[in-house]
Amino acid sequence: MKKILTAAIALSVLASAGAASAQPYQGRGDARYEQQDRRDDRRDNRAERRDDRREVRDDRRDNRYERRAERRYNAGRYQAPRGYQTRSWHRGERLPANYRSNAYRVDYRTYRLAPPPRGYAYHRVGNDVVLTAIATGLITSVVIGLFN
Repeated sequence: MKKILTAAIALSVLASAGAASAQPYQGRGDARYEQQDRRDDRRDNRAERRDDRREVRDDRRDNRYERRAERRYNAGRYQAPRGYQTRSWHRGERLPANYRSNAYRVDYRTYRLAPPPRGYAYHRVGNDVVLTAIATGLITSVVIGLFN
């Protein structure tokens, strides 16, 4: 009998709590809670916007060194160095010494490229142009599709 009474009391307490929570709060301080909720929503929105800006900034940072050519030029037939196949190169990779010879060097003025910093040069690799360090061959920038 005790168990049945305890269960009935527990059910009545739970039912009254559920009914009370389903109705909107109309006591003192209701506006204060709504104001706090609005502040929390604004904070969440600001955090989301900040994350969106970070993503855009990261995308820009990644694409800054690899970009599509604004114009395309006809520079004649390309032939890769002996023993190498044409492939796409990315920033941070090292260009082999065979590609860094004068036969593959590109004059930046002819193709309206920015002047390379001291110690760097532009080299043609397939239809792309890469900016590399002369001494090490480290690729610092790629212009994709400069040549037909």
